[in-house]
Amino acid sequence: MRWQPVLAGVVSALVGFGGSFAVVLTGLRAAGADQPQAASGLLALCLVCAVVAVVLGLRHRVPISIAWSTPGAALLIAADAPAAGFPAAIGAFLLCGALTVAAGLVPPLGRLIAAIPSPVAGAMLAGVLLPLCLAPVRALGEVPALAAPVIGVWLLVGRFARPWAVPAALAVAVPLVLLTGPDPAAGGVDASPALVWTAPLLDPATLVSVGLPLFLVTMAAQNVPGMTVLAQFGYHPPLRPILLATGLATAAVAPVGGHAVNLAAISAALTAGPDAGPDPARRWIASVTNGVALGLLRLAAGPATAVLLASPPVLVEAVAGLALLGALAGAVTSATADPDGREAAVLTFVVTAAGVGFLGVGAAFWGLLAGAGMTLLNRRRGAPAAPEP
Repeated sequence: MRWQPVLAGVVSALVGFGGSFAVVLTGLRAAGADQPQAASGLLALCLVCAVVAVVLGLRHRVPISIAWSTPGAALLIAADAPAAGFPAAIGAFLLCGALTVAAGLVPPLGRLIAAIPSPVAGAMLAGVLLPLCLAPVRALGEVPALAAPVIGVWLLVGRFARPWAVPAALAVAVPLVLLTGPDPAAGGVDASPALVWTAPLLDPATLVSVGLPLFLVTMAAQNVPGMTVLAQFGYHPPLRPILLATGLATAAVAPVGGHAVNLAAISAALTAGPDAGPDPARRWIASVTNGVALGLLRLAAGPATAVLLASPPVLVEAVAGLALLGALAGAVTSATADPDGREAAVLTFVVTAAGVGFLGVGAAFWGLLAGAGMTLLNRRRGAPAAPEP
């Protein structure tokens, strides 16, 4: 079918945007952004993801789908708001972009990131996602009249068309909020999207507790799985230009609120698989179309932010939690797959999920550090004794 790649690209953009924009907006708000700054971040991410996807797709003729870091946005929700405010979060976004560029330019750094044990990386991500994935249950207790229809639709649609489950839940949540909540326009919320510049602040504590974990989560939960998905369908694009492009894009949109740009992982299968056409050589059209459609969806950044601000916070978190249940399942599977690494993974998960920071540094960093330390300790403990002379 001649138009099948184009259709697959449009569907991928709609599913990717509808399934995770609530997580992005909630994460930016949790990091200290006001309404214009949060809308600016979503707008900037749509634009830059579109540009990078089109450029890489045309350059390599491979279905390279680009997205924002949904697990990274979940990390922002789980982390404490920076004491220095949103400018400090902007500095952390810049660090994430710089480290991504460095991983593309310096192979030893990329190998160092790859050396992080999969159970520890998966457990850190699971600890970050767990509090948000509990939100649907809390919402049932606090706003049952709003939460029950949303969760019911998510379950029903997910039974027959899993990629559309979260967009369908959002389609139910929006009219419920508009009917029962305050009018977004009456609250002075501007629904027209615009880029808002925020001068970055390089706060050491925020760089360590937000910037570094944001980079690690984005690499472990987005870039590495994204390359794996492409490889499953027979595509092997060079990683270096992808890291350089996404790292520079992250740095470019950080001052206007964008937190992280990376390879798409979940939605990548929609543009690289058979749904994008029977001819693998033409599927790059799907990823380019996905980028163009995502660029057009930027117009929804302002209205989406306005509706979310009119929603009960727990309902917004519930929708975000539904969107991340699949990611949580994958992270738990990765954390427990290797029996030898389970003890370190559990320690990482517990420390991260506790959400308690020390010395001004967030729990995700300490969880990663604890898991890495336990891994090294277990290796030393299990090493064979040296023979006596």
